[in-house]
Amino acid sequence: MNTYTSESIVTARPAARPGLFRTAQGENLSVTFILITSLFLLWGFCNGMIDILNKHFQDTLHINKEQSGLVQAANYLAYFLMAIPSGLIAKRAGYKGGILLGLSLIAAGAFWFIPATNIGTYWAFLLGLFVIGAGMTCLETIANPYVTVLGSPERGPTRINIAQTLNGAGWILGPMVGGYFVFSTKRDANSNAGLSMPYMGIGLFVLLLLIVFAMSRVPDLHVKDESHPSGSTVSRVKASASQLLSIAIALAAVLGLLYFFIAPILGLVWTLLHFNEVLFQPVKYGLLIIAYIAAFLLVSRNWDMFRRTHFTLGVITQAFYVAAQTGIFSFFVNYVLENDPGVTRLQASRWLGAIGFVLFMVGRLCGSAIISQFRADRVLAIYSSINVVLVAITMGGGKAGLYAMFASFFFMSIGFPTIFALGIRGVGEHTKLGSSLIVMSIVGGAIAPPFMGHIADQHSMRIGFVVPLVCFVFVAVYGLLWWRLSKLDSSPGESLAS
Repeated sequence: MNTYTSESIVTARPAARPGLFRTAQGENLSVTFILITSLFLLWGFCNGMIDILNKHFQDTLHINKEQSGLVQAANYLAYFLMAIPSGLIAKRAGYKGGILLGLSLIAAGAFWFIPATNIGTYWAFLLGLFVIGAGMTCLETIANPYVTVLGSPERGPTRINIAQTLNGAGWILGPMVGGYFVFSTKRDANSNAGLSMPYMGIGLFVLLLLIVFAMSRVPDLHVKDESHPSGSTVSRVKASASQLLSIAIALAAVLGLLYFFIAPILGLVWTLLHFNEVLFQPVKYGLLIIAYIAAFLLVSRNWDMFRRTHFTLGVITQAFYVAAQTGIFSFFVNYVLENDPGVTRLQASRWLGAIGFVLFMVGRLCGSAIISQFRADRVLAIYSSINVVLVAITMGGGKAGLYAMFASFFFMSIGFPTIFALGIRGVGEHTKLGSSLIVMSIVGGAIAPPFMGHIADQHSMRIGFVVPLVCFVFVAVYGLLWWRLSKLDSSPGESLAS
């Protein structure tokens, strides 16, 4: 069984049976857990606010669904760009330093919305969302892996699902509070003035959290590598020449696929910000080359981590899951209005919070209980398979489609925390970097909304739901394969990727 140590503990403690919030050294970390879960509530609220902005900006800025997808793109591209720096900050400054930086960025982005409402242009709002997204990246990079090590490793998925339940509560409050200010009939439908009040409230709440965390003890915890017996010397595995060639080919294929989705998003940003069109092609291909070189160096220099197939596929699976979740959340209001023209925008935003996100939170609560009794990978596979069926029904439209979309909130709820816990399980000293990469894969949420919006503009909103359907298929397959992959990866010298 793995053991955890705290740098702050100087004297040895009697051996104790690790529990939900107790380490093998006998340290009870329940108070630390409660403090960290407040961060889950915070970024859930921020994300819930974002999901009502698509329809709002379509009306106030007179943009189409594809362009409104940049709301999520700005947020999740921040995750993509900030994830690895966040991991490096956590490694050097500790978990507490990373948390303080993340909260500072969220406060800055939230307060920026006050002048942004006066500027009144799309780029000003996207900038605020980008800065908030950068702050949330710091928090997620730290908080998600941190709760998995606040007790026994076997109960890591249970802890992260409990913490994510608070995240679900934030998702509920976000669209309800935001909808009240943004879609209120007392305000002009073409006005963005309603955005300043809720974001100012977020900024003030974050300042309070900054003070609390600055005065609190947040111990740095470390997890041992499951692929190395206790007391053995950890030897780094380097990629051979043939493996380096395989890495180069695989990354070329992955970046080629990402280019297909991201290039149109970059084009939208370029047009909306009125940049020089002559520079677009050189910048686009220059960024692609830089991304390829950086990805190759990252993978080749950390091959000991990437050769673990359950981790590498976990990163990819998380991208697919977040793409599905974000796509459904983002166009919920559009789907409701398309299927029931009698519903107002304010009613739809309330349904998102009071029904959709309540089911999401209840799903997390039930999922935490189920995962504590059954293997997390099996629960993930079953839940994702059910979602494949539900999203297929959603594509059919009508009342059945609407009910199926609501039900998908319940069954997708365990996806992010469970994939996260399964992905970083047993990576030992690579936990912080591995966590950064899984958080980085949230960039899937930047890809899905503009792509779904494009399909909706060309056909209908319900047809656009083919994107989350395909994504849930991949998640279900990962759940089915995880046990076998992790067993191979935990055996020294054995890996499907080696």
